[in-house]
Amino acid sequence: METAHNTPLVSAIIPTFNRGWILKEAVQSVLDQTYHPMEIIVVDDGSTDDTREILQSFGDRITVLFQENRGVSAARNLGIKHSQGELIALLDSDDLWTPDKIACQVDFFCNNPEAVICQTEEIWIRNGKRVNPKNKHKKLSGMIFEPSLELCLVSPSAVMIQRSLFELKGFFDEALPACEDYDLWLRIATTHAIELIDRPCTIKRGGHDDQLSSHHSLDKYRIRAIEKLLKSDSLTQDQREKALKIYRSKARIYGQGCIKRGRTDEGNRYLAKGNASAPGDRF
Repeated sequence: METAHNTPLVSAIIPTFNRGWILKEAVQSVLDQTYHPMEIIVVDDGSTDDTREILQSFGDRITVLFQENRGVSAARNLGIKHSQGELIALLDSDDLWTPDKIACQVDFFCNNPEAVICQTEEIWIRNGKRVNPKNKHKKLSGMIFEPSLELCLVSPSAVMIQRSLFELKGFFDEALPACEDYDLWLRIATTHAIELIDRPCTIKRGGHDDQLSSHHSLDKYRIRAIEKLLKSDSLTQDQREKALKIYRSKARIYGQGCIKRGRTDEGNRYLAKGNASAPGDRF
């Protein structure tokens, strides 16, 4: 389903799991967008709190999909596959959009028809207080594959993506319990520019106990994502060399950390990954 070129249908996808305490604000921030037409799809990933009742209160203004608890990647993928929009915008259920967020990004795409993905700047809120991101988290624009290897520089809640890009690069990896976004952004960044709109249209809220990043050692999953790339045929020689360098570094650091915590077997496995074969060899 598409509308006129200057007003493409935008699908907002909100995955959620037991976020009844904060979900309503996220959904309302999408309903408050100045841009139309939009469809709003909320995917309830097997919540056991009052999420269902909260979503019912919005009536037919939103579409609600339910699945057994399978994780954020499966929830996002389900929402994307059921959506109709030419443009896909993701929103985590603990984040918010400013009212002009979607209008700003649609305008960017209309003025930059070669672009396939863009993100906005963010306002960071931690435990109810505004904080400034560290320099290492500074968002970049353009071909950002190399700097994205070190840590994730793209926020799901800030992006808008042409539907065709999922068809080209695939969806979120449902086998990754964390860093699933880092994995997808790397796959995209190998061949496409990820553009930045220098305007804070996304409010990223953190500090609460149910954040996925607070329950996982993220580098373990970044290592897995880079390993997937190294096993593929999708990298140029230069990209492969840069990816392998970061892969080795992260594997050594993670392995040493495991050994310090008494997980010797796991640590030794990762130390071996840190001595991986030369860039021209396959894994």
